[in-house]
Amino acid sequence: MNEVVIDSLREQANAKLDPHKKGPLGQFMTPFKIAKFMANLFVNRNDAVLLDAGAGIGSLTVAASKVLELKRAEAWEVDPLMVSYLQKNLAYLGVPTELHQRDFILDSVDRIQFDMGTRFTHAILNPPYKKIGADSVHRQACRQIGLETVNLYTAFLALAILQMQLGGEIVIIIPRSFCNGPYYKPFRDLMFAQCSIDLIHVFESRKQAFKDDDVLQENIILKLTRGGKQGDVILSFSQDALFEELFRRLVPFDKIVDPVDPERFIRIPKDDACSDADVAFFTHGLSELGLEVCTGPVVDFRLKDWWCHDPQPGTVPCVYPHHFTKAGFEWPQKHKKPNALFKSPEVEKWLMPLGVYVIVKRFSAKEERRRIVAYVVTPEDTKSDLVGFENHWNVFHIHKNGLPLDVAKGLAAFLNSTVLDNYFRVFSGHTQVNATDLRNMKYPCLEKLSQLGRHFRHGMDQNQIDALLSL
Repeated sequence: MNEVVIDSLREQANAKLDPHKKGPLGQFMTPFKIAKFMANLFVNRNDAVLLDAGAGIGSLTVAASKVLELKRAEAWEVDPLMVSYLQKNLAYLGVPTELHQRDFILDSVDRIQFDMGTRFTHAILNPPYKKIGADSVHRQACRQIGLETVNLYTAFLALAILQMQLGGEIVIIIPRSFCNGPYYKPFRDLMFAQCSIDLIHVFESRKQAFKDDDVLQENIILKLTRGGKQGDVILSFSQDALFEELFRRLVPFDKIVDPVDPERFIRIPKDDACSDADVAFFTHGLSELGLEVCTGPVVDFRLKDWWCHDPQPGTVPCVYPHHFTKAGFEWPQKHKKPNALFKSPEVEKWLMPLGVYVIVKRFSAKEERRRIVAYVVTPEDTKSDLVGFENHWNVFHIHKNGLPLDVAKGLAAFLNSTVLDNYFRVFSGHTQVNATDLRNMKYPCLEKLSQLGRHFRHGMDQNQIDALLSL
């Protein structure tokens, strides 16, 4: 079965899927060029016992069969439409196969708990992408074997790892979001404890890996070895799924995961091109500077009884991202969200006192070229002894109080710079910015921040901000 045929079958099946359910179910099927690239990453190719979970029509298994000397293949798929194609493609392989029309997570938890079923030498995966709630049946099942994770794709990968033989190889295409952030730390800990990271491939265009399905997540291909000895990591990059002008580099593992980083973020540096001047900006942790950062304390739906759409006596400002425009801070504004909150004991514990704060959007809009977008809020902006920062912000503060003005302005200049944006992209592949991400970074010293702040003005364009950092 050649590439044209398998992609034609994929397109047929894709066209039959309910477009309103594909996203919620995380059904994004693998183009065969990607499947071939993934299969060719396997090193040990003899006597292979292959796992493919969330197999779809079987593109990945077919690609692997052209590289591996298959003894046996097992696939999991629950969608009846996919199963009709998958059965035919498995029959094409000409080796013993087993198709499990069961939930991979629930089935795997039973297998692992009771030491049943096959132990695999190879796994090739494109798992579903979908968050799993804290009380969901999948989350509860995973907890039975000590696995804590927040998304189907990391659950699939963890369960595949736990069913591999020592020396078994796993190749998977997944979103990059697991590389940082607090919610994925238990998964990262499990992965590092069980596997070596051998290779990470990055698609530099967000839109290209699954362009037929309009997937805008930044996806990577990851190659792991169960029980492997961790050495240098191959990083590879291509603009899209054609893999033209492929760029590879070998990087020491401590450049991928900083040995002193308690969060164990996974960094993917394309080059070592940071100049000495750039590196000099990343010298101090927040705690060394006496600064802190937290998620905006005001969760508005929990305070709905105290909403006030138009400010009046007895209220305090509630600051949302829409209050910042190209013209600057514009508060109040007509909006479905409140401009203020009535003072009350229930509200005041979530407010911050009069002061100068730096706030960073937790979610960047698609059209914004930077991942981090920072603003300075001053007492002149809010004209109130207390202020509420809504949950879509990260807030820089000193013990829940404001910052010195020059430090705040310098911090905003630094956070809005191209130098910082390039640094942040090394470990963050999505548009969400968590307080943990900001806490995990390095910053200039206070003297340098104050120097930047004395020259920073609202409304500076990107070139002007970047020029400040070269002074």
